[in-house]
Amino acid sequence: MAYALEPIDQLEILTLQDNYIDIAVMDDTDIIQRARPAENGVVRNSILAEHGFSAFITLKSMDRSHDLLMDFGFSHAGAAMNADALQCDLRRVETMVLSHGHMDHFGGLAALAERIGKPGLELVLHPSAFRQNRYIKADAAPRIGLPSLQREMLTAAGVTAVESAGPRMLLDGTLLFLGEIPRRTDFEKGFPRMCYDDNGREKKDPIEDDTAIALHVRDKGLAVISGCAHSGIVNTLYYARELTGIDSIFLVMGGFHLTGKDFEPVIAPTINALKALQPTYVVPTHCTGRKATQRIEAEMPQQFLLNMSGTRMTFKA
Repeated sequence: MAYALEPIDQLEILTLQDNYIDIAVMDDTDIIQRARPAENGVVRNSILAEHGFSAFITLKSMDRSHDLLMDFGFSHAGAAMNADALQCDLRRVETMVLSHGHMDHFGGLAALAERIGKPGLELVLHPSAFRQNRYIKADAAPRIGLPSLQREMLTAAGVTAVESAGPRMLLDGTLLFLGEIPRRTDFEKGFPRMCYDDNGREKKDPIEDDTAIALHVRDKGLAVISGCAHSGIVNTLYYARELTGIDSIFLVMGGFHLTGKDFEPVIAPTINALKALQPTYVVPTHCTGRKATQRIEAEMPQQFLLNMSGTRMTFKA
């Protein structure tokens, strides 16, 4: 059954955290507005870039507007500091979404929730986001442990967890939380070094909590925003089209997780599949990686947009 997304007329994405920043670039366009952390015409702050992702997203239609927060960045204070510097009014947030349970996406939850100031505000996430004892098998060490998301963290932050393994409509039907994403392509293999400890037994971690959100920009097509796309960004786009019945891709944005030697062989087939999907805009962020981002820019120059911490992108119907 298709999920009938209510179309929106404008989509604004303010990146509160990404891996890159250049406040001197001055390449604003009708779509892109770079960070201007100034007060009374004088620069007072920089913008912090970290290995993480967080976005304040505004959906506008003719008769309504909705605001949500997707992911929370890595450190406790990084995304919150940027929100302060950008004078982002987080009190507008109506709901929150977590793309998956890795530290670079939930680390700043408490500080951002405090600025939102709405006890009991819902956070939609996959149940496996709470998986414990996750680690990466590394070449130079037996394992690199990853901090785990704890339910107590949400309680302490005044946040209500809404666990959903499947798709879930939000914000009056204008936004779709995709839930668990089927793995169907033959080249997107997940994160081969990711494991977890299950009562002393090592198990491969499929990161089934990895998900994304989808919106319908009127007369343009789907806008799909991922966190890390551990399920594969192409799998994510295929699933968003399947769930909504909308084939055209207007925007794909987010981490595509194509960085490092394990993932570099996936860059070429991913770009080929993206070309076949013909998105209007491609905005790689966070964990996409330098080599993959450069390749996307070189091979899809008309579709590519460069993101960074503090950038606001506005897409109109």
